[in-house]
Amino acid sequence: MRLDDLGGLRDALKVFARERARIEAKRRADAIAQEVQARLFREAVQDVTPLPKSDRADILRARPEPVARQRELDEARALASSLSDDIDIELLLQTDESLSWKRAELSHQVVPKLRRGHWSVKAQLDLHGKRVDEAREALVTFLTEAIKREIRCVRIVHGKGLGSVNKEPVLKNKVMRWLVQREEVLAFCQARPNDGGSGALIVLLIAARTQKKA
Repeated sequence: MRLDDLGGLRDALKVFARERARIEAKRRADAIAQEVQARLFREAVQDVTPLPKSDRADILRARPEPVARQRELDEARALASSLSDDIDIELLLQTDESLSWKRAELSHQVVPKLRRGHWSVKAQLDLHGKRVDEAREALVTFLTEAIKREIRCVRIVHGKGLGSVNKEPVLKNKVMRWLVQREEVLAFCQARPNDGGSGALIVLLIAARTQKKA
């Protein structure tokens, strides 16, 4: 081997040694930095109290079944459109001050009991400010939901018609016509003064367990 070759080899070994030393120095510096960070973290959390272990089982709750809201709305609109405004119920109404009505097969005690508040009102529908079509659809949806929730007695506020053109209770007359066409409605009467008086009806609904399936 020539001298100049030996010189080149020596220089290469020096470069290799310097690179190796640089890598080793960086490794030691990284290790020191990690140790410093770990020490600082331990010092920062040394006064922290660990949370106690929970004794609750980690059980995933079953997700509720999706509700077909659009289908329910479509069904409500279809049912509402089937309610007639033209049926004559004057002969069906009892001619007392409460303008009450009940199904023929029910006891004569039902209306007096309803008027006295024998069944507690559990839900209310306010039809103030609604157009006739809106009120009809809202009524059907409200009654359907009440049956689902097993509610027996509800109040429907139709207003006294003071804001109408001829000061006539347009919605009141229509609501009574709609109610007698609904199979879930057993009876209704005018609300007592403290429950809305002539501007509202108290309605008795069929029990959910006895309702006929469609």
